[in-house]
Amino acid sequence: MPLREDQIKALANETRIEILRILDRPMEHFGHQESADPEESGVCVQLIAEHFGVSQPTMSRHIELLKRAGFLSAKRQQKWTYCLRNEAALADYANWLKESLKIRDV
Repeated sequence: MPLREDQIKALANETRIEILRILDRPMEHFGHQESADPEESGVCVQLIAEHFGVSQPTMSRHIELLKRAGFLSAKRQQKWTYCLRNEAALADYANWLKESLKIRDV
């Protein structure tokens, strides 16, 4: 189980939050991916890097922090790495944050 500290660190950067946002709707942003179905297999790290206009090594660092936090899973297929959101981990974190801060439903 990821440490809450790793999760907090992962979400302390707007780029990483935006990565999670765009991976929520992979077909909308990456429907042009030909190597694998973006919803089933995930989105290629290289395409995510291109979306943000950063190098692949820079994006890999962001992806690694999100993986360590448990928010993303990544799998290699041949020479490519594909990323998917971990909805259960995101929901668990949101619930923990809500309980920790005593946030009430409005």
